[in-house]
Amino acid sequence: MGSPAGPAVLEPQKATATDETPRLAPLYRVLIHNDDVTPMGLVVHVLMSVFKKNSAEATDIMLEAHHTGVALVVVLPLEEAELRVDQAHALARTEKFPLTLTIEPE
Repeated sequence: MGSPAGPAVLEPQKATATDETPRLAPLYRVLIHNDDVTPMGLVVHVLMSVFKKNSAEATDIMLEAHHTGVALVVVLPLEEAELRVDQAHALARTEKFPLTLTIEPE
């Protein structure tokens, strides 16, 4: 029985170009649309509770949507954007208001 030549040494695998570049999930813009029915206070509440905006940020977003028709709320990966939009719609529908948010590619 011969003696082993020494401990086995694993050679590190060479990284390929795709391994070196992290793949980031594509981002999507969540937009809030003005309507003539949903109370401003509810819009601010939704922005604070669902999108974690502070009172000043939520008010600014609500006013921008009120004056221009639409405002950017946040930019997120698609799954998170969809989840938060669904939560916001559910909150507004519970209160019987037609608050509308949409998602578009960044």
